[in-house]
Amino acid sequence: MSFVKEFKEFIARGNVMDLAVAVIIGGAFGKIVTSLVDDVIMPVIAYITGGINFDDMFITLDGSKHATLAAAKEAGAPVMGLGAFIGNVLNFLIIALVIFIMIRQINRVKKRFEKEEEEAAPTTKTCPYCKSEVAIDATRCPHCTSELN
Repeated sequence: MSFVKEFKEFIARGNVMDLAVAVIIGGAFGKIVTSLVDDVIMPVIAYITGGINFDDMFITLDGSKHATLAAAKEAGAPVMGLGAFIGNVLNFLIIALVIFIMIRQINRVKKRFEKEEEEAAPTTKTCPYCKSEVAIDATRCPHCTSELN
């Protein structure tokens, strides 16, 4: 089989298309969560903490003092961007929480459908020999004593 033909079959599989859609939606969802953290949650945290700007939370490794992270980077100072790290941790926690809630809801719906299917499952079957109703798990007909499969 040629490489091109194998590649076409691989791309045409449903799983690959599902994965592509998931990656695109995931990227868009990531932007929404980043905006939620940067534009909604971090300002509230800054307000609660008395105006601390997490974007400018940094430590210069050479001990030099700079007013902002941008100024420190412009001066060429080696910096640890703690504010960016805190923002990324919050992004991760929010994404994990949302995924947990979604999976939890999906599992609840799945259980509900499984329960309905169990309730709808037949409890009796017909004996192929005497046509009597017998329990679904019976191995012998109680009416004609024939073996059932």
